[in-house]
Amino acid sequence: MSFSAIKGLDKPLGILKACIDNSRLEAGYLFTGPEGIGKRQVALALAKKLNCLEDKADACSRCSSCLKIESNQHPDVHIISDDETQIKIDVIRQLQKEMSLRAYEGKFKIFIIDNAHNLTAEASNSLLKVLEEPSKGSLIVLISDKPGLLFRTVVSRCKVVRFSPLKRQDLEEILKKDYKLDTGYAHFLAYFSEGRLGRALKLKEEDIIIKKNNLIDKFVLSSKSGAESLASAARTEVRDSLNLLTTWFRDIYILKAGMAQEELINSDRKIELAQSASRLSFLDLDAIFMNITNAVSYLEQNVNTRLLLYNLRMELWKG
Repeated sequence: MSFSAIKGLDKPLGILKACIDNSRLEAGYLFTGPEGIGKRQVALALAKKLNCLEDKADACSRCSSCLKIESNQHPDVHIISDDETQIKIDVIRQLQKEMSLRAYEGKFKIFIIDNAHNLTAEASNSLLKVLEEPSKGSLIVLISDKPGLLFRTVVSRCKVVRFSPLKRQDLEEILKKDYKLDTGYAHFLAYFSEGRLGRALKLKEEDIIIKKNNLIDKFVLSSKSGAESLASAARTEVRDSLNLLTTWFRDIYILKAGMAQEELINSDRKIELAQSASRLSFLDLDAIFMNITNAVSYLEQNVNTRLLLYNLRMELWKG
């Protein structure tokens, strides 16, 4: 994907374009902002632009260099990514070794470190030395939604580019216009993703609407427990389901408070929401929110998932 194909991130893209146009590229960049907002997408677009074989204002997305970057096969574009575990010093030593070599094919050697907040102290200190003595023709992009966990000395050696969510209404229009989604689907994705385009597109690929409605029907509205099928899922999927449950009760709260229905996330289930709103009090909803929050916390502590979901289901049906 090229710069021009990325929607809703005009400010960070403008900063990077200015750096390129004025030949003032930094050795290190730090992309910060919420998870799923498009930071990695922009980092790859930057790599494409800098190594594109066609001398144009933007990456062509069709030359051999652009195609190799898209398929993660370019020898001069390296992506370091780890969602859960630490990024250790050996990884940075290998990065430093790669930087000392000339580019194989491209004009620039690009190193993208995703979830850079996972760098260990030793790896951070090693990276700092690399940033202090950068190799010509090399560029490092750190990506993090938790920049406060990074060493300040590392941050000080990078140009910080901040990414902000779109207004939900603007994202809804982008999803309808550029991705041809119907109004209901675009509305749910825009509001549930909290204005984060990358997150919305990932959810679209996961058929999130079907998952969400099955969860509501089986776990919330059905007189049967509905916890068994969910209990067998991976913990990450259970966590996602708990987030979906939060949107349901949040919508009920909005209805009871008399707020605009345009703010509903689950606008496709207004009838069921209204029925639940008539049954549940604000005190009931406060207790439900607390129970869901506690369930998320217990999930992180490796509590038995089946028991956790059974207890949560019992609490939801107390109201």
